[in-house]
Amino acid sequence: MERVSNLGDLGEEVIVKNGYARNYLIPTGKAVRASRDSRKMFEQRRSELERIANAKLTDAGDRATALAERSVTIVARASDEGKLYGSVGTTEIARVLTENVLPVSKSEVRMPDGAIRALGEYDVEIHLYADIAQTVKVVVVAQ
Repeated sequence: MERVSNLGDLGEEVIVKNGYARNYLIPTGKAVRASRDSRKMFEQRRSELERIANAKLTDAGDRATALAERSVTIVARASDEGKLYGSVGTTEIARVLTENVLPVSKSEVRMPDGAIRALGEYDVEIHLYADIAQTVKVVVVAQ
């Protein structure tokens, strides 16, 4: 029903594990089970779904342009050695970006190395759509 990263594009039929389909793809509306009725329904709604997908793609591109070469500063409590009391995670980064740049949800912030636990500059990826991501520089400074 829509593009999913590393899985398939709009209208493709793919084979996935039952749990992935049952717990994620179907409840979020990203896919439906392949049957005669669902194929027929998809073909009737194809132009509408393509229009929605193009609108999401355009919106994601605009947001990526707005985030290009941006940096945000997060003030946190830290020890004299530069280690944070606590950490800076996706929630804090999304909140600061929403306040200063543009609305970003915490699910769009990708931190593969985990939360930030020390002062410094970090590159954080903001995943905006299936294949559109933008890197934002996050600077963590002491309070």
